[in-house]
Formats: sequence, C-alpha cells, structure tokens
Amino acid sequence: MESKENSILTHEEINHKIRRIAFQIYESNMNEDEVVLAGIDSNGYILAKKLKLIISKISSINPILCKVLIDKKNPRQPIKTSISAENYMNKSVVLIDDVLNSGTTLVYGVKHFLDVPLKQFKTAVLVNRNHKKYPVKADFKGISLSTSLHEHIDVVLEGKRFEAFLK
Repeated sequence: MESKENSILTHEEINHKIRRIAFQIYESNMNEDEVVLAGIDSNGYILAKKLKLIISKISSINPILCKVLIDKKNPRQPIKTSISAENYMNKSVVLIDDVLNSGTTLVYGVKHFLDVPLKQFKTAVLVNRNHKKYPVKADFKGISLSTSLHEHIDVVLEGKRFEAFLK
C-alpha cells in the first residue's frame, strides 16, 4: 500500500461511497423490475458485485451482473460481455468502472451497449478525474478529483482493506 499522505479514499469512505451510489442507482431505477450492472473487468466488475449486494438489500429490484471485457490498450477490439445482448435489451443498464481517466474505456463500453435498444443507460465510477479525452460523464460518482495528466489513481477493492490512492 502507498503511504497515507497519497490516500484519496479510505476503506470506510469507499464503502460509504459504494452505498451512496447503490442508493442513486436504485432511485434512478425505482420503477424497474431489473437493472443490469455491467462492470468493466476487473475493478469495475468487483464494484458492480458490491453494488449488486447493496441494491438487493435496499430494494426489490433484481440486479443482473454483467462482466464487460474491454482491451484497455486497444479498446477498438471487439468487446465481450458475460451475458448476451438479448439479456440486456430493453432494460436499464449501468456501466461501471473504478476510475474515469481519459474516458476511452467508458466511451467504447457505451458504444458497445448502444448497439441494442435500451430502456435507460447510465454510468457509474468510484473516482472521476476531471480531465478527459472524450466527452463522457459519470452519472453516479463517488468522488471527483482534478489531477494532472501524469498522475495515476490506483483503487484496491480486493482483500480486507479497500483504498484509493494517488501515484
């Protein structure tokens, strides 16, 4: 782990922000029976699983997990999902990632899901950086930060202690 002076979010803060995002997703989908939580592999999918647990506890909505496989170095490659397009067609979808950096991964993820008709489409991130290459926004975000282009944000969501820190 990094030193505490580089810490952006502590374990408790991350849990609080995940819970708040879950409530926002619920509020945005109150009239839905199901919502597809499409997490970008790997941390986005871990975040989606945590959101699914909370949404299941706080509402009657059935959250459906979907793992989204994007080659982050070459996002123009075909994107794969763990569920077929028929399983998210005409449903509410939330595309989830841990950090919104340049927007490249999120914008290609959005493009993939827009190939089928959807009832509603939103995006959620734990950390939103305020400089982007593409005009993509996070509908639900844990924290927004203004960082320089050479700074990097690491999010640890596995293990006993979660943390987000600046490198």
